[in-house]
Amino acid sequence: MTAVPPARPTFDSFYEQHVETLRRAVSVTLGDHDLGTEATDEAMVRALERWHQVSGYDNPAGWVYRVAVNYATSRLRRIKRRVLRPEVPDQATWLHPRDLELAEALGELSEDHRVVVVLRFQLDWTIDQIAEALEVPSGTIKSRLSRAIAQLRAALDDAGDGRDRRPMGHEEGGPR
Repeated sequence: MTAVPPARPTFDSFYEQHVETLRRAVSVTLGDHDLGTEATDEAMVRALERWHQVSGYDNPAGWVYRVAVNYATSRLRRIKRRVLRPEVPDQATWLHPRDLELAEALGELSEDHRVVVVLRFQLDWTIDQIAEALEVPSGTIKSRLSRAIAQLRAALDDAGDGRDRRPMGHEEGGPR
């Protein structure tokens, strides 16, 4: 008996399921909501044009994310009047107020570290999916993620109210 390959999603269902999370992830990665929206829209158009091919990928959303970030980076180079900004833009109305502190801490990260954090925790991608999308070895992704989390913890602890946010049993000196 021959196994029937799973049905590929339609572009419409893919778009409805992924556009908002991808738009937000690209916007946070770039530090610019308008550019993130434009880049995501452009990447979705390219995905639609190639849907017969893209729909067969293991992670079509990863392809769209990579195309969006590449589009934005190329556009920024072409116009040469803007650069990727690590800080949260003033027009950060697209973020929830509780996210502003985290967005500022994300802005402190290098682009490589910010990308893996966004993909892992906002899009809930696995290490292997991130590695495939960024065309980087899984070990490199693990290392970047570990360093980024440590930097975020330090930044958020500094910005917080002085409370120790470590889980029970992880106080100074190790577990009790």
